[in-house]
Amino acid sequence: MYRRQLSWFVLVFGGLGLVPLVLHDTFWLRVITEGIMWIGLAITWDVIGGYTGYVSFGHGAFFGVGAYTTAILMLQAHWPFAAALAAGGVIAAVLALLAGLPTLRLKGAYFAIATWALARAIQQIALVTKDLTGGTDGMRFPPFLNPQFFFYVMLGVVAVTLAVLWALLENSSFGLKLKAIREDEAASMAVGLKPTVIKIQSFMLSALPAGVMGGVYAYWIGYIDPGSVLNDLVTDQAVVMAVFGGLGTLVGPAIGAVVLFAFKTLFWAKLSNFEVLYLIVLGALIALSVVFLPDGIWGALTGRSAAKKQPAKAVEGENVP
Repeated sequence: MYRRQLSWFVLVFGGLGLVPLVLHDTFWLRVITEGIMWIGLAITWDVIGGYTGYVSFGHGAFFGVGAYTTAILMLQAHWPFAAALAAGGVIAAVLALLAGLPTLRLKGAYFAIATWALARAIQQIALVTKDLTGGTDGMRFPPFLNPQFFFYVMLGVVAVTLAVLWALLENSSFGLKLKAIREDEAASMAVGLKPTVIKIQSFMLSALPAGVMGGVYAYWIGYIDPGSVLNDLVTDQAVVMAVFGGLGTLVGPAIGAVVLFAFKTLFWAKLSNFEVLYLIVLGALIALSVVFLPDGIWGALTGRSAAKKQPAKAVEGENVP
């Protein structure tokens, strides 16, 4: 089983690595690079949302913090790109630690609202700290026009992220602990687990690669502001992609990201002036998927479904032969 998984991993990412060698259209190379980024964001959100069962609406904050950390260190402290990128991931993980200590003691909608408030607070901080972040004017990188470089960097970050998450979530006891907390947190405590500690670890594991991807995106695009890298849409799309593809897996969010990003790209290519229509169509697709594909695309393809508890049979009132 492990060898088959490894073979698929090498085949997929090895094939993607050949794309710049056969595709010389810069536009489509940029599109594929962004698509790979969304695969990474959907997978990392699923660590806390699918495996742990805590719906976070603050994932975009980690992406934005990584982008701003990379930009500040490169433009103001003159750090090299690799060092600034690593620092962006670390700062995102530290933010997840600090935010997770109080918020991961909450459950359900309370946690979701708290993480949404975190993302909005980070956006406001970026707006008011103009001397550091540029405020509404944003931050601009010196032009570095090498789409192949950013393609391989983004591909490498997502490949390493997926490999690490696969090892931790599918081939180690850590993944089993997260699923135990998701299914019954009280029961997990009864068998000796420490849910709060494990949830914080999950939150940090979700945040760190998102911060790194934010740093790659910032340097690649060349300009960032609070409205771009700290926008609610970053989180919303990651959530939708993960849910559409199938929660609690690594393959599902990747499939959801590919399908929805391809839909978005083709939609904008044909109807670029109809933003409201795009949101309406996207909302309708999600509503239909929730009704007809409750376990996502991957669940429908594999027959994998969430465990459903059967109602206990009433004993009283039954006719006993």
